[in-house]
Amino acid sequence: MRKEEMEIGGLTIEVIRKSNLKNLYIRVNPPEGDVTVSSPSELKDEDIRLFVLKKLPEITKVRDRMLTQERQSKREYVSGESHYLWGKPYRLQVVYEGKQQKIVKTPTKIVMTVPEGTTTDAKEKIFIEWYRQELKRVMDTVVAGCEKKMDVHASEIRIKNMRTRWGTCNIDKRRIWINLQLAKKPVECLEYVVVHELVHLLEKNHTHRFHALVEQYYPTWREAKKLLATMPLDYMEKGDSDIDDEEADIERYL
Repeated sequence: MRKEEMEIGGLTIEVIRKSNLKNLYIRVNPPEGDVTVSSPSELKDEDIRLFVLKKLPEITKVRDRMLTQERQSKREYVSGESHYLWGKPYRLQVVYEGKQQKIVKTPTKIVMTVPEGTTTDAKEKIFIEWYRQELKRVMDTVVAGCEKKMDVHASEIRIKNMRTRWGTCNIDKRRIWINLQLAKKPVECLEYVVVHELVHLLEKNHTHRFHALVEQYYPTWREAKKLLATMPLDYMEKGDSDIDDEEADIERYL
């Protein structure tokens, strides 16, 4: 692997050359919109430059959206913090009591009970597992309804705490990953992402047919996509990314 920088279209692009790649991939990295290109080792600089210039409007669109969308401050998991569940903000109340670890939702609060001295990292892990159970509970029903309506079935659908993707689809294995963070968004956002990823099993790429199928199976997808683009994102540090090269095509962000 070899890294270098190129100035293309007014942007400083980090180019990562890898011997095992067959295609070019562009990644816009949150939270600051740094752009990375993964390239086959032998590809000429001019070919990389032309590829990036062709994608420059999409890159600019993604960077602008990334830089303007609100992000929450780093969560400390202390009483008084705001945490979202299914699009609604709740005030966190932390209770230090005994040896139990549990989270209970009331109409206005999320009450976390943990032993005295529980670290921030430990509380975060408890929260993540709670979100996972909440998402799985709702997702199972959403997936069953979408698959029945679309007459298409994934071999498996898994949950992963991703920082940069709402969902991914491994078409060959018919495996879909859903972002754990969707438990914090309105349920229609989850429905939109599930439909979007299932459509990849019918049409691999983002063609006109792909978008027509999304429109057919989820006509209100624009409203859901707007919610994803405007609601606050989680705190994220620079370099905290989770995209594999095979998933990094800029078109997947649009």
